[in-house]
Amino acid sequence: MSHHEPHDEVTGDRMNWLRAGVLGANDGIVSTASLVVGVAGATTDRTQILVAGLAGLFAGAMSMASGEYVSVSSQRDAERALLAQEREELKNTPDEELDELREIYESKGLDEQTAKQVAEQLTKHDALAAHAEAELHIDPDELTNPWGAAIASFVSFTIGALLPLAAVMLTPTSLRVPVTVAAAILTLALTGFISARLSGADKRRAVVRNIAGGLIAMGVTYAIGSVVGQSIG
Repeated sequence: MSHHEPHDEVTGDRMNWLRAGVLGANDGIVSTASLVVGVAGATTDRTQILVAGLAGLFAGAMSMASGEYVSVSSQRDAERALLAQEREELKNTPDEELDELREIYESKGLDEQTAKQVAEQLTKHDALAAHAEAELHIDPDELTNPWGAAIASFVSFTIGALLPLAAVMLTPTSLRVPVTVAAAILTLALTGFISARLSGADKRRAVVRNIAGGLIAMGVTYAIGSVVGQSIG
């Protein structure tokens, strides 16, 4: 058991920023590809497309980072509040908390005597850690890190956004839209596959869902851009 616990803690800590990173990259690809395809539908001016793409990139990266920071900070605050409540209960009603810990281990399959011994030994070693793990599923020494999630989101969104932006800027006018769409499809397939691996979900379904969402977003913005471009022109 002792050999597995550190591994699980590291995995849980990494999962926080891996999740934020994959989501950030996916949003960067979809939003920026949709934006530049939409602008390309309205104009062929390379400068206008670049300005719109860069503006969308930085706005989206900052939005993702701040959103992740606020979300994970709220989670961290909730964890701290739960731990503070647990400390108070351990201070004021230690016997009741010991019985509660024993009941938890009984519900997991231990007999009453073994569960009592486990609860007593864990309480003697570190009462707060024992209750936090068994009741709250929280490691007091490994709380969620909002800065890690925010930075992962910012960096991954930027990387994801640069791919369709480079595709639309480095290809001839007549090929801008199909090349950008193709680049977005390939990268969305990759982020869908990675997200499925991280969550243990069905990979094919995740990839298809990712690509379908991106195609719908790009199709809608391109249609809007084309209509607006024709109206202005």
